[in-house]
Amino acid sequence: MCSGPSDIHVLTDYNAIAKWRKLIGPTKVYQAQYNAPDTIRGMFGLSDTRNAAHGSDSEESAVKEIGIFFENFDIKKWYESEEKFYNLGQVHFDPVAFLHSIDKTSINTTKKRIT
Repeated sequence: MCSGPSDIHVLTDYNAIAKWRKLIGPTKVYQAQYNAPDTIRGMFGLSDTRNAAHGSDSEESAVKEIGIFFENFDIKKWYESEEKFYNLGQVHFDPVAFLHSIDKTSINTTKKRIT
């Protein structure tokens, strides 16, 4: 998947795989250059093996590929305890430290029984 320096990210959104693959364009660079010239591969791909971008083609592939690049990323933990903060807009990126953090300050942690 890599032949040189790369920026590697885990993307999350509703239908993220389909959205990303639409943005990067067809796998075959020459097809992308003629049929989808405004895509990443259409603009920057050199050949079918040097196509400028990669995108998993399924959730199963994404899980496998995330594991290759991010050994410590726990997908189950993401869905169980972190995704809700992303959906609430409470994941923040620090460009200096180049890290994401979760702002949990506005979550009500007190449990009250309603009778």
